[in-house]
Amino acid sequence: MIYYDVTKMSGARQKSGLTRVSTRLLDELGDAVTPVVWDGRKHAWMDAASRKAVALQATDWLLTVELFSGAERPGLREFIAAPPCRLAAMFHDAIPLRWPHITWPQSVQRHPDYMKLLAGFDRVFAVSEASRRDLMEFWRWQGVAVKAQVQTVELGADFDGSPRVVASPVPARASLLCVGIIEPRKNQAFLLEVCAALWREGLDFDLHVVGRVNPHFGAPIERQLKQAQKREQRLRYHAQASDAVLAKLYAEASAVVFPTIAEGCGLPLLESLWRGVPCVGSDLPVLRENADAGGCLMVEVNDADGWRRQLRAVLTEAALQQRLSAEAAKRGLPRWADTAKTLRAALG
Repeated sequence: MIYYDVTKMSGARQKSGLTRVSTRLLDELGDAVTPVVWDGRKHAWMDAASRKAVALQATDWLLTVELFSGAERPGLREFIAAPPCRLAAMFHDAIPLRWPHITWPQSVQRHPDYMKLLAGFDRVFAVSEASRRDLMEFWRWQGVAVKAQVQTVELGADFDGSPRVVASPVPARASLLCVGIIEPRKNQAFLLEVCAALWREGLDFDLHVVGRVNPHFGAPIERQLKQAQKREQRLRYHAQASDAVLAKLYAEASAVVFPTIAEGCGLPLLESLWRGVPCVGSDLPVLRENADAGGCLMVEVNDADGWRRQLRAVLTEAALQQRLSAEAAKRGLPRWADTAKTLRAALG
């Protein structure tokens, strides 16, 4: 039996990236798993549907995709120290350790404990080779006794269950699309500066920015976007966008832009390729893992001149846009069904 942790997902008000990952994976795992939640008062796992305690057996697996800590979940540390079953987890990134000044304070406080607790699991699935290295290096740095076997697992590109786009025509109007939470790490303020420079140079295109606001760090960027939108009608900021609206924006985009500073995997890049849309992204090793096989242009982080050159090229050169779209369409991209299959096979 595989029990699947939905403690945070079941009560989430916002569809964060991690919540979406957990939901998408649960959809694909289907009847192969039983959703459970941690009850900090009873120090026990409860069936998510009946809210009755589950009797975990030595041959069972508990699989979690969520972030947690001993402080957040009373009794969980003791459970991990002497578990009645086998434990598996998905590890996303070490960003709170590497970029604490632009990370949610609670995440910065929680993450070292979370990463240490993972060492006591039986299996850990890192979402990229870069994340796997970060986790292993952290354990070595901390001198942690490691029980876990660690392997990488590919996340699905079909994030919203949309059909694969194998032919993406050059849009009638040049347009860029940026999707992601509004915060310094995603670097929307830098993108706005680059696009403003291109507009001043006379290049005519639309920029669509889609994303909810990080409550700790996003407000200044949100104000910047709203103020710029008043001056520039070609900028459209979507604090919320339905699946239908987002699908339309992807279909009309010349390219997806991903000027991020740090990632664990980089799902927006995969999602753009799935839809046959080229991606112009930050030249990070973690993004290179999925970008180097085609359909992408990579630019050094915060290199304003480089970003202007590459965005101008993808917006104005039809042959380049078509070549990148064709490369994206030929990619053998992973599906969430593949991710679920990999996990089921690894957990037996």
